[in-house]
Amino acid sequence: MPDERFLAATRASYDVMAVEYAEKVDSDLDTKPLDRALLAAFAELTQAGGNGPVADVGCGPGQVTAALHRLGLNAFGIDLSPEMIAVARRTYPDLRFEVGSMLALDLPQASIGGLLAYYSIIHIPWERRTEVFLEFHRVLAPGGQLMLVFQVGDDQGHRAEAFGKAICVDWYRQQPDEIAGLLRRAGFEVWATTTRQPDSAEKTPQGYVLARKPVAES
Repeated sequence: MPDERFLAATRASYDVMAVEYAEKVDSDLDTKPLDRALLAAFAELTQAGGNGPVADVGCGPGQVTAALHRLGLNAFGIDLSPEMIAVARRTYPDLRFEVGSMLALDLPQASIGGLLAYYSIIHIPWERRTEVFLEFHRVLAPGGQLMLVFQVGDDQGHRAEAFGKAICVDWYRQQPDEIAGLLRRAGFEVWATTTRQPDSAEKTPQGYVLARKPVAES
């Protein structure tokens, strides 16, 4: 079962800073050409696989969900924070956003064509990642595409303040090869891992992993 204390702390923290966080990340993709290119590749692969609904899991204020929609995907957002979802719904009223946890997605088995986790697995304790990846595998249809984005590293940390407000958020950096191995053990086919160096606003390299659920399970 999900650790309710861990989820509650993360939920409450993002609830507190939802408005300020949304303003901060609103135009992030404008200065990230590699991210935009990989999202476009993810969209093309998803469309080639049947273009089923695409879940942006950990969508926050919805700016990446909207980018997926502009790429032609039937994208919707899921986030742990009700306040983040409220911001997303106000900002993008024509798109669908739901409150939910990546540890227990309220989606039928094999029901979506793609799943994006854009800097959202960073709050999952390392020992819980296999749970999450098995849940992603469960909800993706055969041939469904998966894309993960995260900060690269071996360290973990805690943040107690953001935007002048008290929060309680743990974060975990990831190694692309380790993520790829965990995904393979969860039943995915991994076809790309990419790392780029940090830009002026980042402290660490950034990692990207693209994978898919096999069309025919072994």
